[in-house]
Formats: sequence, structure tokens, C-alpha cells
Amino acid sequence: MALKMTSKLPQAATLKQILKRCSSLGKKQGMGEEEGLPLDVPKGHFAVYVGENRSRFIVPISLLSHPEFQSLLRAAEEEFGFNHGMGLTIPCEETVFRSLTSMLC
Repeated sequence: MALKMTSKLPQAATLKQILKRCSSLGKKQGMGEEEGLPLDVPKGHFAVYVGENRSRFIVPISLLSHPEFQSLLRAAEEEFGFNHGMGLTIPCEETVFRSLTSMLC
């Protein structure tokens, strides 16, 4: 699954931008007061929605450093963009996502 980089921002800046948008979603939805995150998301993690049913997964931020996960983020940006209120949605089958994250964690 090779995807080309669609953003002109350096990779680190792009990842910071994604995290900022993820953490601001909770503020928009009236969730956790202190950090603007849902209360069930532990520090150092973030929520993503995967598959046709948009199943919710809580994943560690450390996954952002893996090229395989970065490919999924680029695919998400291309398909959905990051300026919507649905949360970070990954265009991937749940079984594939579970398999990938279990190998990376």
C-alpha cells in the first residue's frame, strides 16, 4: 500500500497538525474539560474510527512514528480530509487495522 505524500508540510509538522486536530475534537463535542479529549482516552493515546461501521479504537500516540500507520493517515486525509466533525476516520477494514496495530504495538 504505497501512497505518495499529499501535503507540502514536512512529515513531523503534518503529524503535529493531525494530533492537534484530534485533541480539538473533544473540545468541540463537549467532552473532557482539561485536555479536550474524551474521558475514556488515556494520556498518550487517541481515538480513531475504522471500517464501514466506524468502530472506535484507542491507539497509542507511538503508532504515529511507524511508516505503515503514517500511510493509513495519508489515506485518511485523501479520502476524508481532517476538517470534519466525525473524528479521525481510517479507511481500512477492521481486521486489517487490528492486524497492523497488533504488529506495531
